[in-house]
Amino acid sequence: MDDKVLKALGEPNRYKLMCLMAERSYCVGALAKVSGLSESSVSQHIRVLREADLVYGVGRGVYTHSAGN
Repeated sequence: MDDKVLKALGEPNRYKLMCLMAERSYCVGALAKVSGLSESSVSQHIRVLREADLVYGVGRGVYTHSAGN
């Protein structure tokens, strides 16, 4: 397995976000609400997950929803 993937999933909050996104796609605000993290924290975690090719963005109107691969 790729080092980026292991590093990304090794952080408990990122793993939690991945589990949530496995069920459905979320915008950052919704992920922050259901996870109990701040929006800026969620954004940073999503950036790491995107760099590891674990999530992708889906445009929906003015929002971008993130979904797991």
